[in-house]
Amino acid sequence: MTDTLPPCPRCSSEFAYEMGALLVCPMCGNEWAVGAGAEDDAPAVSVITDAFGTPLADGDSVTVIKDLKVKGSSTVIKVGTKVRGIRLVDGIGDHDIDCRVDGVGQTQLKSSVVKKA
Repeated sequence: MTDTLPPCPRCSSEFAYEMGALLVCPMCGNEWAVGAGAEDDAPAVSVITDAFGTPLADGDSVTVIKDLKVKGSSTVIKVGTKVRGIRLVDGIGDHDIDCRVDGVGQTQLKSSVVKKA
């Protein structure tokens, strides 16, 4: 254990202590790695990409690259179906695109089965 530990980057408390490889602040409960600073407090921004690595944004149009069975229905979303006006969301599981597909209705898709149009 070192004699001088850095103050907490979140609340500037001087009472931080070491717990394994992390430093812990008992005042606010913040944990950070030794040598890390306030940049760890910023929320991680995730970039959602299509199947080919192209970044997607709200309002983009995408094309489905494989046949998709719709759960609970005999309907299939065919390859080449164009979907307009997508919204990026934190969906259930890996489903991160909320959209309306013609003939199916409102649904969620995985970004790994679409390409940017």
